[in-house]
Order: sequence, then C-alpha cells, then structure tokens
Amino acid sequence: MLERKVRDISIDGTDVCSIVGQMMDAGGFTARSLAIAARILEDMLRDGGCFRFLAFVGAPIATGLRGVIRDMLRERMFDAVVTTCGALDHDIARSSADYYAGEFDMDDAMLADAKIHRLGNVLIPLANYGPTIEGMVSRILEELYARGVREVSSSDICRAIGSHMDESSFLHWASRNGIPVFVPGIMDGAVGTQLWLFAQRHRDFRLNLFRDADMLAEVAFRAERTGALMLGGGIAKHHTLWWNQFRGGLDYAVYITTAVEYDGSLSGALVREAISWGKVRQDARQVTVNGEATLLVPFLYACMLRSWKDYRGG
Repeated sequence: MLERKVRDISIDGTDVCSIVGQMMDAGGFTARSLAIAARILEDMLRDGGCFRFLAFVGAPIATGLRGVIRDMLRERMFDAVVTTCGALDHDIARSSADYYAGEFDMDDAMLADAKIHRLGNVLIPLANYGPTIEGMVSRILEELYARGVREVSSSDICRAIGSHMDESSFLHWASRNGIPVFVPGIMDGAVGTQLWLFAQRHRDFRLNLFRDADMLAEVAFRAERTGALMLGGGIAKHHTLWWNQFRGGLDYAVYITTAVEYDGSLSGALVREAISWGKVRQDARQVTVNGEATLLVPFLYACMLRSWKDYRGG
C-alpha cells in the first residue's frame, strides 16, 4: 500500500501532457483520475483492434468544446458517435450563426423579452437557433425526398446534414470520414421536430431506428475490442453501454461527469457500476473523472493527439 510516494507537480514549461502525466503521482484527488483517463485513452487509440465510441450530450456543442469534438472526428480518433438531438441542433445553428458569452446569473425574464435564449452562461439569439435549424433541415429533407428517399435512420439523417455543413461542424467531419452518428433520442429536439413535421406533409416518409440498431449490433458482435469516451450521462452514455453489453462489455471506458451517484441516476453512476450489468468488462481499463467536460477534455485531447500522431507516424 505504501509503494507510491506523493510527488509535487513541477511546472517548468507549457507542455500540457507533461503536466497531466505528473498528476498520476501527485495524490491530487481528481487530478489523478484525469491522468488515469489520459493513459487509458492513449492506450485505446494505440489498440488497432479496438472499435472506439465517442458519446456526448448536446450542451458542450454550444461551447468552444465543439471544436475539440470536431477535431477528434477530423483526426478519425473514433469509429462511431452516440449523441443527442441537441448536439445536432447546436452544430447546425453554430455553423450558420453566432452564439455569445453571458453569465449564469443573468435575468432570464429580461432575456426572454430580448428574444435571447440562455444555456448556462452561453447566450443564443432566438433568430440564430430555431429558424436557422428548421430552415436547413427542411431543405435537406426535401432534397432527400426528391431523390426518392422514403425511410431514414438517425445515422442517415446525420450523414445527410453533415454533407451540407462547413468544416467547423462535427457532423461535417463525421460524414466526410464515414463515421456514423447515432441519435437514439432524435425526436427530442429541433431536428426531430422537423422530421415529424415533414412526415405530416409526406405521409409515406418514415423514421426507422431499427436500422441504427442493426449497425450497432454488428459492431457489438464483430468487434475484437471496444472502448468509449463518454462526456456527460443520459441517453448518449447509456446507449453506448447498452450495446456493448451484448459483447460482454467495453474494454476501455472513460466517463466525465459532474453528477453524483447517490440518487441512483444513470448520469451519476460511476462507470465501474456498469461492470455489474455486464456493460463494462471486469478487467476493463476504466475510470470516472468528476469534473466539467469543457474544462477537462481539452487537456485530455492534447495528450490523445500526441499519442495518436505517434501511433500513426506523424
């Protein structure tokens, strides 16, 4: 028990990976968890037989973390994405209009009168959100329908949207690099509402989520090993865990959350709890990092990027 000494962190430069690496021996509470997460992710990226999932909730796409997620997909670090409809909504909106910095304690009644939405400390003009999303999705659906498409999965919709987006978009890079994006709760957002409205005008148009399930089942039954980086909980985290139970669980699992486990929620559940459900293997490399994703993930990505470039030869 007394083999590893607590060592002071010494910062003599600006190498982020060196600082994160020192956290392993710093006895720094959550800092050590971050260092463990970095090592797991680096090893996962170097595992050529591992199918890698990236799961995240919608809110970070309203922030600058969108750029990190986009770059992960541009670099092809992950083989599939599981996310929420909110992520699609924000990705579309931010490719066409601007979001702004605000404060958590702003007067929401005043913002409503000014036609400004507040997401935490991010401000979103109404005109830059709903109308922007609705117009683009409606045009894309009309194009698909004109080409004879009568049935789509969530991954089909994400691929179609991504093909119309600019390079600032995570959907663009997923579509360009052939990375499927699964949205199990696609009806819970502006994109989903547009699908429903489109189907009201075109009664032979259908949403088929079974097609997504077929693709995920193929991964579950064929992958040699699987791993996941999960940012936030809810349906994106659970859907990733759920499909991996059919192959005996994830081999690598890193979960970043601000939720507590004491209410029994899925978002608060430590990733090791999933071992008892068969969703993470008993011998898996796994860690839960308690902290906010927009703060922690850029540091993890810096370590992942160096390891990824070394693995791929530059």
